[in-house]
Amino acid sequence: MVVIGDLMTDSVARAFYPLARGSDTPSSVQTYGGGSGANVAAWLAMEGVDTTFVGRRGSDITGRTREMELMGYGIDSRLVMDPERPTGTCVVMITHKGDRTMLSDPGANARLQPEDLPRDVFGPDGHLHMSAFTLINPDSRRAARMALRMARETGMSISVDGGSHAPLERAGAENFLDWTNGARLLFANPQQAKVLTGREEPEAAAKVLTAWYPSVVIKLGDEGALWASKTRDDLETVPAEPVEPSPGSIGAGDAFIAGFLPSWLAGKHPKDSLTRAQALAARALHQPGARPDLGD
Repeated sequence: MVVIGDLMTDSVARAFYPLARGSDTPSSVQTYGGGSGANVAAWLAMEGVDTTFVGRRGSDITGRTREMELMGYGIDSRLVMDPERPTGTCVVMITHKGDRTMLSDPGANARLQPEDLPRDVFGPDGHLHMSAFTLINPDSRRAARMALRMARETGMSISVDGGSHAPLERAGAENFLDWTNGARLLFANPQQAKVLTGREEPEAAAKVLTAWYPSVVIKLGDEGALWASKTRDDLETVPAEPVEPSPGSIGAGDAFIAGFLPSWLAGKHPKDSLTRAQALAARALHQPGARPDLGD
């Protein structure tokens, strides 16, 4: 499994009370390794999947720490060190009610270049998962599109995710659908699916998206998930596992992807793959941060 995407440091600030604008609010602030692409790679590796992660980090101590973390999961880390830009950072603000807002600085992620792509990881026996953030960012888009083209030309299967709905909307639905032409599988949540199709209902959006992707998975949060196929009229749905989330958990969507892919690629029934994905997402909700606990 080859994952191309973002490597970040997540600073998670959880407010204990309503935000006091222009003043101080008592909070808990913790730092974790993050980045959607790196998170998916970490969960895949913890599932026992042979995983390579391709990306870019800064030449700072933070970047070195993040790379050591990836190697700790057993990931084949193919990170290029950027001499100018720092390792990416995301400030995750969690209100006292649990609502999450992200402030992202992609840093070195935005400078991923076509020449950063290791040619030896592309081949017919592999699968490429592409983080939408690498495509959406204009400075890394050329590398992302080249990676998708190399994957198609070498016979790899391809999956992509929708990233985040606000930057996806800024990039444009038609552009994204064009850039990801040839992918076998799209992961999205209802907000991303609406951006791509204009449809409010996830079920309707999923069926529309099968005009571009043979398979579509919509992550519905605490309402479960659904799968749609170009070759079938009916949808497969599974409920979410009941779980009391850890207050600082932020990686359930990435864990979901890592739970779904190995099962789906092995030819398991979509409902079985969705069930495995929900189980891994539930595990992610039990812990703070976006990646599996290496102590488990």
